[in-house]
Amino acid sequence: MGLLTGKKAFIFGVANDRSIAWGIARALHAEGAELGFNFLGEALEKRVRPLAESVGAKLILPCDVSKDDQIKALYQEVEKAWGKFDILVHCVAFANKEEMTPGFAFHNTSRAGFHLAMDVSAYSLIAITGPAAPLLNEGGSVIALTYYGSEKVIPNYNVMGVAKAALECTVRYLAYDLGAKGVRVNAISAGPIKTLAASAVGGIKSMIKAAAEMTPLRRNVSQEEVGATATYLASSWASGVTGEVIYVDAGANIVGVHFDEKKEG
Repeated sequence: MGLLTGKKAFIFGVANDRSIAWGIARALHAEGAELGFNFLGEALEKRVRPLAESVGAKLILPCDVSKDDQIKALYQEVEKAWGKFDILVHCVAFANKEEMTPGFAFHNTSRAGFHLAMDVSAYSLIAITGPAAPLLNEGGSVIALTYYGSEKVIPNYNVMGVAKAALECTVRYLAYDLGAKGVRVNAISAGPIKTLAASAVGGIKSMIKAAAEMTPLRRNVSQEEVGATATYLASSWASGVTGEVIYVDAGANIVGVHFDEKKEG
């Protein structure tokens, strides 16, 4: 018997086998959860479907989270197949790549680019949680992914940092909103991991290298570590935890100034 045996989890945002969302999916599956997935477009379906089928998923549904009609159609299928479910995972973020490139000044962020980042990366959590609320069992768990760029300036992260700040605030308001139903809402702030989404951020390789050097654990984190924390948040072990941002970043968020003390005289 796994920690999540008998539970059903729907995961938004798997792009490929290097996605943090896939790390979460594998962890939930290993603990007994039945999974469902969305995909965006034919190209991503070719990547997502084989992964989903490898963990026995039957629900593999098209959905653009910026389209309310597609979200409605997805949950109609979820309700037909499952009735109610227990875990909702939001691993969705997007911003214009050119507005996260080295040398791009944040004050030049376009109005359209700002709206796009906020819609897909922050509002989408509301968009997929609202219709899911009547279908979530008491004791259910909603989990979102965020990053420390929501709190401190990370070069080139730009508008995505603002969107992640909005996402984290959204987590708190949703936690308050759904608490009466016994549904918990939390976010995981993961350290930098080389994924398809991360590749859009200019200088990501340097960011990953620097993070490994500055963290108290002197390393980066893995998909598996994020997945383990998601499993905790999805389970009854976290029954008293809601509205929180849980850091899985090898301690990077506690470090103020980093320097090489070995070079100090």
